[in-house]
Amino acid sequence: MDVIIFPLLQVLNIAIDMYIWALIISAILSWLVAFNVVNTRNQLVYNIGHFLDRITEPALRPIRRILPNMGTVDLSPIVLILFCYFLQMVISQLTFRLMQSGF
Repeated sequence: MDVIIFPLLQVLNIAIDMYIWALIISAILSWLVAFNVVNTRNQLVYNIGHFLDRITEPALRPIRRILPNMGTVDLSPIVLILFCYFLQMVISQLTFRLMQSGF
């Protein structure tokens, strides 16, 4: 059973890492678009931005409903990144406990 569980937990940890990077890139891209450094009329920029919005918005939307409105500052990506780090720590502890128990 550990042949399946340990690699599955590692893949889950890697997927969370990739999602954190997607959140960071999405936030940076939104700043670049807001300050007119990049233009969304460029097809590549539009496609990347659209993809990042589609994978990050479903998780950010509930957090935005809970957080107070801070004007132009959006703290929801920071909250979500902290939650992702929390999940990674839980997965690490679970892996460690499973290894100790000889599972």
